Amino acid sequence: MSPRSSFATLAISAFIAGAGFAQSVAADPTHSLKKVASFDHQVTGVTASESGRLFVNFPRWTEDSEVSVAELLPDGDLKSYPDAKWNGWRNALQDSLTANDRWVCVQSVVADKKGNLWVIDAGAPAQAQVVPGGPKLVKIDLASNSVAKVYPFGLDVAPQGSYLNDVRLSPDGKFAYITDSGTSGAIVVLNLETGQARRALDGAPSTQFEKGLMVKADGKPLQRPDGRGVQFSADGIALSPNGDTLYWQAVKGKTLYQIPTAALQTSPLADLSKSVEKVGDNGPADGLLMDSAGTLYVSSVEDHSIKVRKGGQLSVLLQDKDMRWPDTFTQGPDGTIYVTDSRIPDMNFYDPKQAPALKTSLYKIVTKD
Repeated sequence: MSPRSSFATLAISAFIAGAGFAQSVAADPTHSLKKVASFDHQVTGVTASESGRLFVNFPRWTEDSEVSVAELLPDGDLKSYPDAKWNGWRNALQDSLTANDRWVCVQSVVADKKGNLWVIDAGAPAQAQVVPGGPKLVKIDLASNSVAKVYPFGLDVAPQGSYLNDVRLSPDGKFAYITDSGTSGAIVVLNLETGQARRALDGAPSTQFEKGLMVKADGKPLQRPDGRGVQFSADGIALSPNGDTLYWQAVKGKTLYQIPTAALQTSPLADLSKSVEKVGDNGPADGLLMDSAGTLYVSSVEDHSIKVRKGGQLSVLLQDKDMRWPDTFTQGPDGTIYVTDSRIPDMNFYDPKQAPALKTSLYKIVTKD
């Protein structure tokens, strides 16, 4: 089926009704997908620089990929980024390699539109044990293609069971906000000037997965062979255009939350939950992106769709069953929105018959013909 294909209206209605999704689906979505690139490994993150360069990352979940962070070249080839050494980690060589200067398990890449690429390394291959020295936020200068600064995280910020997931940078360049989707969800607040970090909302209801909720794929519970379902905590993250409000939600959750960033930066940790507000019900979702106009893009993982939230209303922008698990968004300098399809339901975590390496795709959103 073509990447531009979509469900017929009646098929959508029957599918959604049978799966029990919380949100209604537009009868005639206005946009569709166009494939930009295909990969031989499981992609999660994507980002576009202010000059239009595209970068992607491949976490070490079910395979020991030879590339973790790469620049996607115009001809579709991948170039290890920033160099071969940073991509030189191998799980089998853990005892002989340093983790502080290599990509261990990269989950997200974000360009700040100021000439820098920021890379979140959760440091936890297979979403399991955190490798000592692995968790870090790395700043790369795009002009020189070299690492400018490494912000390492110790066990006080990235403890065992953590999985640093995605990052947003404040417009003034002073703070980074990072979701932890691990066993005890949190928002990591990093002062980029001092290097000091703290775990905010650690264990708070707003950063945890919602008990009793089962994430589905194609209308069926998404479970491992031993019965465990998806249990990602605080995951998707977005920042308002002026940087004064942070948004997030758990994948195993339906509720979108917000908090003033001023509170995250300065309020006592014990008081932060008082500043959290519920925004609305998105249904289970992975990646979030807020554009310059304040429109929030939501990757709706249960029904192969991308939704937008504007003025308190949630609507379907597009739906395509070839997109198995919409994951991460980025916006190019020309306004184009890109989204990765990480195909999580097809991982051998959930389907042991699948090979460790998983073929995935990058799409861009286009106006429907």
